[in-house]
Amino acid sequence: MNILITGSNGQLGSEFRELEKEYTSYKFFFTDLNELDITNAEKTMQFVKSNKIEAAVNCAAFTSVDGAETQKSGATLINATGAKNIANACAKVNALLIHISTDYVFEGRNFKPYTENDTAGPKTTYGKTKLDGEIEVIFNAKRALIFRTSWLYSSYGNNFMKTIFEKAKKEKELKVVYDQVGTPTYAGDLARAILEIIPRVPQKIRTEIYNFSNEGVASWYDFAHAIVRIKNLDCNIEPVLSKEFPTEAVRPHYSVLNKARVKKDFGVSLPHWRDSLEKCLAKM
Repeated sequence: MNILITGSNGQLGSEFRELEKEYTSYKFFFTDLNELDITNAEKTMQFVKSNKIEAAVNCAAFTSVDGAETQKSGATLINATGAKNIANACAKVNALLIHISTDYVFEGRNFKPYTENDTAGPKTTYGKTKLDGEIEVIFNAKRALIFRTSWLYSSYGNNFMKTIFEKAKKEKELKVVYDQVGTPTYAGDLARAILEIIPRVPQKIRTEIYNFSNEGVASWYDFAHAIVRIKNLDCNIEPVLSKEFPTEAVRPHYSVLNKARVKKDFGVSLPHWRDSLEKCLAKM
């Protein structure tokens, strides 16, 4: 099977690269902006057709939450227009599209884990552009799965885990917010799950939305504390309120996802976030 991975230099795309040698039945086409600009509809269509793509995983995204507030057009171009282009291209050749979305499509004020049927209500430009991308996939793809994930991290790219790890090696104390709750998700777990799910997707499927994260619940403080303890770093993590760290975009206070549907439909096993964190940190 010919599989296209867009945004392959990012943290999730890099995890697919690492898994390539384990999945010998797949022929991977790894692309980033230099190889394929998904905001260009004509070139996207041409690439998908000429390489006889049978499945595509769209990891390409404008992911700077604060940056999107001042670069709305850029975020919209990649997160919405790009999603539309890849959806149209996949539809033209009847390829399966796996589109990566985010917990930011929700308002973040819930009191129980969000299901796929809960009403979206993004409060940030980033969240709105990602929701627009979902809508483009729903209206333009023939066969697609949309995966909403949360607090993604990896040994690749830029993310919270790597930032805390590097700062904790140099500083004696770090202040981290404890009033924002979600679930850290190891990008390696998501990448592997997608590769396992692809051959199980029914031919007659239209477009379905699935939540995906590791199991368990944590605050950013809990996440940072675990990083420091697992690596035995001499750094104290101090819990603070979000108001002590004002940001351009307001972060959701609650973004835990209910994963019952993806477990039921595809039989995937989801490790606890701390177990996956230990696995990832062992690579650092």
